[in-house]
Amino acid sequence: MGTTRSPRFPKAFTERNRVVIAIIGSLSLVAVFLLAFNASSLPVVGSGREYSAELAEAGGLAVGNEVRVAGVRVGEVTGIELDQAVVVVTFRAKGVELGDQSRAAVRIKTLLGQKYLAVESAGRGELDEAIPLERTTTPFDVTAAFSELSETVGEIDTVQLEASFTALADAFRDTPESLRATVGGLAALSRTISSRDEELAALLEASSDVTGTLASRNAEFANILDDGELLLTELSARRETVGAMLEATVSLGQQLQGLVADNEATLAPALAELDEVAAILNRNQANLDAALARLGPYYRVLASATGNGRWVDAYVCGLYTADGVPHLDNSVERTCDPAAGGGS
Repeated sequence: MGTTRSPRFPKAFTERNRVVIAIIGSLSLVAVFLLAFNASSLPVVGSGREYSAELAEAGGLAVGNEVRVAGVRVGEVTGIELDQAVVVVTFRAKGVELGDQSRAAVRIKTLLGQKYLAVESAGRGELDEAIPLERTTTPFDVTAAFSELSETVGEIDTVQLEASFTALADAFRDTPESLRATVGGLAALSRTISSRDEELAALLEASSDVTGTLASRNAEFANILDDGELLLTELSARRETVGAMLEATVSLGQQLQGLVADNEATLAPALAELDEVAAILNRNQANLDAALARLGPYYRVLASATGNGRWVDAYVCGLYTADGVPHLDNSVERTCDPAAGGGS
């Protein structure tokens, strides 16, 4: 008789429908990914409180640009809209409370014209409405001005301009000398511009190529500046550590100086005697070298003689001849050369 599962216990994981489990797991992963990528927009996690500011013009500001307070990033720009004659910029700021007299300014972040919104908190109350136009400023974009200048100059008819200035010079020929000189100078300027038309066009075209190249390398320049900012931040963070190390070094030097001063009476005679010992050793340098040179062979022979266990090997020269006969005649010259058999 088979066993039946009690209704009080749920089904085992292996007995459930795997297709349903796969679908629920996939949907859960998608939901987790969406929450992770949009964490800054969640009401609980969020990225701070939303504020707004009125600007005379956008000044190159874009959605996603940084918002900084006292140079520290606190949020980002969330929206830019045109409201009649003003531009309303909405932004979020986290970890900071803006006063009711706060100011805002669009400033340049990189050399290539990337902008950020700088907010200066001021006032005693809390900022509940948009920062008005009189407390906001926008920068002058030199890159955009040069781009517009190149387009405007390229559309000027220099020949017609020269003819116009010449006609003015002829019309004012009978006028006072100062006015004629002014108009004549304008005519000369027009002729100069007309004669240099091709060179100016080439110069402006080259400038356009340079600005285009810099614009295409915007990401690389931004990374370089960000890395430099990280380096400066790290150095600033290590400033206290380096300062503490230098203070400890100064304290160690002072303690060593005090130690030497306290033991000067004891150390001075010892150093003097050490100097005398060094002088004696220096004078007997040759004897020490000779003793060390002979000490090596002596210990080598001693080690060979005592290296056979309990026995000691000895070598006595001059007792026997090469034929093994004892020396009885002292008049015979004896040798200690083992190869000649002069020893035993």
